[in-house]
Amino acid sequence: MKVQELFDLKGKVALITGGGRGLGAQIAEVYAEMGCELALCSRKKESCDEIAEMLSNEYGVKAKGYALDVSSEEQVESVVNEVLKYFGKIDILVNNSGATWGASVEEMPLEAWNKVMNVNVTGTFLVSKAVGKHMIERNYGKIINIASAAGLTVRPPEVTNTIGYTTSKAAVIHFTKDLAIKWARHNIYVNAIAPGMFRTKMTKGTLDQKEDRVVETIPLKKIGDENMLKGAAIYLATQASDFVTGTVLSVDGGSTL
Repeated sequence: MKVQELFDLKGKVALITGGGRGLGAQIAEVYAEMGCELALCSRKKESCDEIAEMLSNEYGVKAKGYALDVSSEEQVESVVNEVLKYFGKIDILVNNSGATWGASVEEMPLEAWNKVMNVNVTGTFLVSKAVGKHMIERNYGKIINIASAAGLTVRPPEVTNTIGYTTSKAAVIHFTKDLAIKWARHNIYVNAIAPGMFRTKMTKGTLDQKEDRVVETIPLKKIGDENMLKGAAIYLATQASDFVTGTVLSVDGGSTL
């Protein structure tokens, strides 16, 4: 098989949560470029609609936006059923929806902690569960959980002060490994990407205040741009990674070394 074929996604369908902006939109773009059909989901449907229309026009792929709160089991099941009805299948799931909250431990409201856990951990579980039932029936699937370098290491509060987020991403990493063992028998590959500091709406506040301090913690001395996650995302979604499951691929400039 030629290398180009290993990374081809023609005829595949991907469901991407948080697909209307940031890292989710970047992943959607590289999948569209490789011929993948796209179901983009987030609470802000208009953002998903915009990205879906843009990618459909540019790459000629079928793409559609959906409104979804990943922490609602009822919504998750409804949207997954809608996607299956429209596209006929789901080959790839990217659990990218995420939330964060900046506060010291002693000042963090319980409401904020619960919000972060509900989106980042419970949401990953609920969407994986709903899509996984379909993948088990088909005896095939690729699940990619977007974790974080923050779930692999710790930093002093002068650099980051988001204990709910870091704890949730550590949970996503363990969930990835455990689910990979559980579903390997169904030919379902479960892996995670652990991005470091990228320029997104979520990280803007931290970078506006502490970019120099953050860069000091990164051996490559730079912040991730809009292209640096695409290679990892396409690798884990395609035949190129057909002997890889339960792994966490860090894309972080060496910050977790």
